Amino acid sequence: MKRINFFLVGLSICMAGLFGHGDILAQSIRNKQPAKKDMVEPKKSDIKVTFVELGSVNCIPCKAMQPVMADIEEEYGDQVSVVFYDVWTKEGSPFGDKYKIRAIPTQVFLDKDGKEFFRHQGFFPKEEIIKILKKHGVK
Repeated sequence: MKRINFFLVGLSICMAGLFGHGDILAQSIRNKQPAKKDMVEPKKSDIKVTFVELGSVNCIPCKAMQPVMADIEEEYGDQVSVVFYDVWTKEGSPFGDKYKIRAIPTQVFLDKDGKEFFRHQGFFPKEEIIKILKKHGVK
């Protein structure tokens, strides 16, 4: 019983300290991207897959996914749209409900019509993501 109480108290403290910091990833992504005028936006018709990452910038496995998302976006950005929602924020919380997630991080892959074709929970290695993307026509 003491172990459960200790775990719950620790989890509560951790979560209380984490709320309200959801815009950190969005800011870091914005800061790394070139100015809008310099960017060549992929045409909607060129996007074959939307890779939705549902997590938090404050969850350890979610943090491990951030470089993976950045690599996928850099290498396949003309064919894959990478979207991140911090579900521990007020702005991102509705997306956790929309995609009915049970754990974070959760990756949801949508086809060009917006239909889900694959889902994964937990850290998802880049090599495995690439296999999923290639099965759906990403080159």
